[in-house]
Amino acid sequence: MLSKGIQTGVYYPKPLHLYDMFRKMGYKPGDFPVAEQASKEVLALPVHPLLSEANIDEIITTLRSFVE
Repeated sequence: MLSKGIQTGVYYPKPLHLYDMFRKMGYKPGDFPVAEQASKEVLALPVHPLLSEANIDEIITTLRSFVE
């Protein structure tokens, strides 16, 4: 995506229950498998009011190129 000029991000590179700040709650890997899988797959795409229709079309076209 970046090679096409589309910024992406990852909000949570690991699920919240595995961060040090939550260690005292006793959670461990495997306790929330859906959250753990999502943290490996979810990608943050550009979202803001200044995106033009052309920008949105470019994002969609680029995303589709990865799955088609």
